[in-house]
Amino acid sequence: MIQTLRDPLLALLAGTLITAALAPFELWPLAWLSPAAFYLLLRNRSSKAGGWLGWSYGLGVFGAGVSWVFVSISEHSATPLPIALLLTGLFVAGLATLFALQGWLFCRFLDRNRYSWLAFAGLWWLFEWLRSWLLTGFPWLYLGYASLDTPLQSWAPLGGVWLTSLWVALGGSALAALIHSRTTRARIIAATVFSLPWLSAALLPTSWTDNGKPLTVALVQADISQAAKWKRDQLPGILNRYQQLTRTIENPELIIWPETSIPALYRNSLPYLGDLFQQLDERGISLIAGLPAAVPDKNDPSQYRFHNSLAVLSGGAGIYHKQRLVPFGEYLPLEGLLRDMVAFFNLPASSFKLPQGEQSNLRINGTRLASAICYEIAYPELVRRAARESEVLLTVSNDTWFGHSIAPDQHMQIAQMRALENGRWLIRSTNNGISALVNPQGQITAQAPRYQMAVLNGTVQTMQGLTPYQQLGVWPALILALGLLFSAAIGRRRTE
Repeated sequence: MIQTLRDPLLALLAGTLITAALAPFELWPLAWLSPAAFYLLLRNRSSKAGGWLGWSYGLGVFGAGVSWVFVSISEHSATPLPIALLLTGLFVAGLATLFALQGWLFCRFLDRNRYSWLAFAGLWWLFEWLRSWLLTGFPWLYLGYASLDTPLQSWAPLGGVWLTSLWVALGGSALAALIHSRTTRARIIAATVFSLPWLSAALLPTSWTDNGKPLTVALVQADISQAAKWKRDQLPGILNRYQQLTRTIENPELIIWPETSIPALYRNSLPYLGDLFQQLDERGISLIAGLPAAVPDKNDPSQYRFHNSLAVLSGGAGIYHKQRLVPFGEYLPLEGLLRDMVAFFNLPASSFKLPQGEQSNLRINGTRLASAICYEIAYPELVRRAARESEVLLTVSNDTWFGHSIAPDQHMQIAQMRALENGRWLIRSTNNGISALVNPQGQITAQAPRYQMAVLNGTVQTMQGLTPYQQLGVWPALILALGLLFSAAIGRRRTE
């Protein structure tokens, strides 16, 4: 009985190590130890046992890593505490089934051969990739984010977080192989596989793109409470706060207001902000702000589709509609079936829609900005495609949903990786933090104080050229992962 409980508990604990390896804790060696422990727990198990251990491991990964979902549900609705805990638990348990399938597949098809540790790393990577698109995707808690501020980050411009995740997973399984291997030759191979990415990282270029012209920017962080944000009687005060903070700024080329900073349609904001827009326009200052947009439905022009959008409101033109919506936050899956349930639990839910047609980058004074709203920045391929046609990355968010949890720190770390992958400066504007400027090496160069009103002034550079990752995307890591899986087939055939 003790043995039966011990191993799932160890798997659960091993899963929590990933959260400790990432921001805000950044105990990065744990990112290697976590998959190493998972691999050792799965060895020589039945496929059924592998599935249960995988599910336990997944509960640890997501139970610790996305605990901020509970904050969003409990603090911003009238949901009773037991129901909030239940909904958070169901969300975590659902995500954990992916690790259950990963554990089952490994034990069923890949274990019990000399190269099983290589195959484990390949399978791990394939499941991270799966999480980037399955059911619109949930690309969070990737191992590769732990490579920031380590020598391995030099690989990100070549293969993105995909490649650094593969190196971390492979390093973890190599550590496990060092423990269980019985021959000197096997240990030498494992040590070599572990060391090679680290040693070769020193030979890689530190920069893949070139500086263009400087761009002076100002980020307005208004610190509007989520409880007040969408109340009609609060609209004048909210817009007045943004206006007052903006008027304190001297002469930037670009001012950024965060996601849904204007909690009203553009035409409804003009009585409050029209004069400001005109004055900025006359001074040649560009203002980009988040706001909801109503667009006629292409299939039925009498109906409107509402989008979470980012628009140039002075000193230029253009609008971007969010392409990846947050389930239960910005749209309701199976709305006809679940709308009554959401109303019963008093859960926050919007009716934003996906845009119809392609999105284009925003332009101000000849500079193209690749836009990402909120958790869109977590989608490596979405950002890469936009970044190829831009000189600067821009992301806006409203992490007020998640209070003082670890979510804003995780979100910021993800944004840093996007800057590194794409060799671009990144501007990140938020309602109450973390608002920051990030250079093409993924380093924060300026940051506003958190959880208070602030204006962050700074300068970014437009960047020219493409990184290898921007040109090749996910393919290098995908080919390597499939090669690692193929090694298991070779090893099984030789041992049979």
